[in-house]
Amino acid sequence: MVLGAPPGAARMTLLSNKGEWLGSVMRHVPPGQFGRYLLVGAGNTLFGFGCYAGLTALLTPHIPHAYILAAALSNLFNITFSYLSYKRFIFKTRGNYVREWMKCVAVYGGASLFAVMVLPVIVFFIRHLTPMDASAPYLAGGIVAASTAVASFIGHKSFTFRSAKLR
Repeated sequence: MVLGAPPGAARMTLLSNKGEWLGSVMRHVPPGQFGRYLLVGAGNTLFGFGCYAGLTALLTPHIPHAYILAAALSNLFNITFSYLSYKRFIFKTRGNYVREWMKCVAVYGGASLFAVMVLPVIVFFIRHLTPMDASAPYLAGGIVAASTAVASFIGHKSFTFRSAKLR
């Protein structure tokens, strides 16, 4: 805080700097692209979470901690579904299917590895801090899916679908 500055001046500077930072980040995103990403991403998330929930429900009577295997398997299905959705509707690239898909696997592979590692921790905390024992894997899966959405956009924009002119 600066001596002699009006009350709240430091806060206003912080907020304006935050706005400037967000503006500088958004200048690198074509108009409408992030909105389309959120819309298509919602469909991808529903597909992926549906796979996860369905596999969890299917495997739970047969396998202990089935939600971990369900997360790993559903990620394989969802990576391909998401790749095709983003290629067609968001980044609109042509060709390079195998190379881009492999990059997409790398971006989502990192996110999936993180998710499989933190999922049991989040399930543990939900089960021990709330009365939601049976629904803990579903709630934890939703939390993980939401937290990786922004990180995945950045990864796809800067790596998976990066145009040749930006290299």
